[in-house]
Amino acid sequence: MKHILGIIFLINSLIVVAQPQRRPAISSPDVHADRSITFRYYSLTAQRVYVSGEFLNAPVKMNKDTSGVWSVTVPPVQPDIYPYSFWVDSVQMADPNNTYIFANERFKRSIVEIPGDKPLIHSLQNVPHGKISYRYYKSSALGSTRQLLVYTPPGYDANGKIKYPVLYLIHGGSDTEETWTKVGRANLIADNLIAQGKAKPMIIVMPYGNVRPKPMADFTKDVVNDIIPFVEENYSVIKESKGRAVAGFSVGGGQTLNIGLTNPDKFAYVCSYAPYTATDEFNNNFTNWSPDANRMNKQLKLFTISVGTEDFLYESVKKNIAMFKEKKLNVEPLIVSGGHTWMNCKLFLATSLQQLFKD
Repeated sequence: MKHILGIIFLINSLIVVAQPQRRPAISSPDVHADRSITFRYYSLTAQRVYVSGEFLNAPVKMNKDTSGVWSVTVPPVQPDIYPYSFWVDSVQMADPNNTYIFANERFKRSIVEIPGDKPLIHSLQNVPHGKISYRYYKSSALGSTRQLLVYTPPGYDANGKIKYPVLYLIHGGSDTEETWTKVGRANLIADNLIAQGKAKPMIIVMPYGNVRPKPMADFTKDVVNDIIPFVEENYSVIKESKGRAVAGFSVGGGQTLNIGLTNPDKFAYVCSYAPYTATDEFNNNFTNWSPDANRMNKQLKLFTISVGTEDFLYESVKKNIAMFKEKKLNVEPLIVSGGHTWMNCKLFLATSLQQLFKD
């Protein structure tokens, strides 16, 4: 009997030893009261792990404890929303413990939000909220069925008498139609500004620019010939140029210039954010461009180009601003500090929303 019990004890011991080590529970990121942030990542086999983010000047090394948890706490960060990622043995990856993922087709990043003492313009606040709808439309220009997002403001009634203006808002290169809401917080910025009486209630349409592997000339046709008719058929909107605006960031900023300035009869508001313009479409449209400046200045109620002084596109944007001024167009530059970031994007959008559809 003792022999049998000994065998059973030995078997149970082997089973316990053979069981894999339980993965430790991890919280990451943790934002502390002083706005410092602790990041954590679990790996028993990684040789080196770094955290990289737009709030850091350079990647910061993380340290491993005996349980396989890598961690680091970075100094206090200015309140905002920031992308970040881990570099695990030189491979970039999003934080596996953070469900707040940056919507992008190339970069694998997560998002961390640092709250301010007072709610920031992109923060979720106790105000009436609009609605985000995922819609599909048939694109004759591109020969496919495509997705776009539509923000309708608080109180929107599809069967009501109010006709709303529309902002067509385009994402940057390798971003998606979700980036303006998931990272740019366009819907919350609009909610807050409308509640404050600083922005007109409007519909915001966020299409998929499909800019990879390179910007498509046919996207302009898609917006003008397919997206606008779809919106005007399905939503209670103003069907004149005074009720349409187009805006976009980076590659989307270049697309904004192509779309808006070649169709001034359709868009009274053109707002370009840090535009990337090294494309065939832009060169074809504007290299030997001779616009009727007097007519366009009457058609365009607002034409703005925004950029940060540390943006890698700053010099090219300045040249484009100078070119448009040379053509006698009434372009309003907005030059701020900062780089080619979604932090600046939120600032640019919040500024534009307060300028649109005022007349």
